[in-house]
Amino acid sequence: MSTKIYYDSDADLGVLYNKKIVFLGFGNQGAAQAQNLRDSGIPNEQILIANRIDSYAEDAKAKGFIVEHDFEEAAKVADVLFLLVPDQVQPRLFNERVAPHLKSTVAIIVASGYNVFYKLLNFVPQQDVLMVAPRMIGSSVRSLFVNKKGFPCFVSVEQDGTGTGLSVALAIARVIGGTIGGAIASSAREETAMDLFAEQALWPNIITLFREAFSVLKEAGCSDEALCYEMWMSKEPAEIFERAADDGFIRQLKLHSTVSQYGQLRGALSLDGVAVRAHFKDILYNQVLNGKFCKEFSKIEDDLEKEGLDNPLNELYRRMEESELGQAEARVRARLANNP
Repeated sequence: MSTKIYYDSDADLGVLYNKKIVFLGFGNQGAAQAQNLRDSGIPNEQILIANRIDSYAEDAKAKGFIVEHDFEEAAKVADVLFLLVPDQVQPRLFNERVAPHLKSTVAIIVASGYNVFYKLLNFVPQQDVLMVAPRMIGSSVRSLFVNKKGFPCFVSVEQDGTGTGLSVALAIARVIGGTIGGAIASSAREETAMDLFAEQALWPNIITLFREAFSVLKEAGCSDEALCYEMWMSKEPAEIFERAADDGFIRQLKLHSTVSQYGQLRGALSLDGVAVRAHFKDILYNQVLNGKFCKEFSKIEDDLEKEGLDNPLNELYRRMEESELGQAEARVRARLANNP
């Protein structure tokens, strides 16, 4: 199934003329997108960074931006509002301190569909709710823009209160560099489903495969050092994924030895994916799309600010680091640090 892809020629920057553009947050994405927007010709006086007093605010000032520490005051002047604070912070900050002071016709830009899809943010019907979601970390959003290269980006109109939502979304995508290579029409549902599925199904299985493969090879007599380098510290997996992005997921195999090509293709085609598919479907439909994970995560949001093992994320790290793979890697890295 194909979808619409938008390019620079589809975007009219005139819709941003004389608009006050407020960035709520100046972290990795906020810093990158604000700089790209300014370098695209949006006057600095039209841009306002709303951020609490911290190192991010100082960074914004150092880069020449106007900074407002009062979120309520920043909300009052916004014609376009970038909501770029972390997902778990957004509902409380937006609903309690920002939303009550916004103009009824403001365009609200999110870079993640999470809080929109799960209906955790309070909007009024006249407002535009738009997703402009770079599929790239903030530093790369900036560096690729500076080098006049595109990056993948999703765009959608989740609520078209003014009737001009798409034109604003495309203009925003263009000024941050998202239409250079083509911005893909998507939705908050699609972005959330793919993002959480990758985080809860795809990558956990990859981590488990590496962990169990490590244990099997360790039992067969392989050393910690050889295993760590062979499996990931050589950066060969990173190079394989980079080649897959450039040459194709399957075509990149031709860069491997004939033995490797035959072994990988034969092995992949002989594996029965029925159980994996069922596992993936269970996570997608019974964890992600039905909101079960969102409800579970919401219950621990406050605990994520705690120190030590009272923070559930720290406890998960502790358990993973105690695995055979985690302990072996710690030993190898300690040895390398002592023998530069």
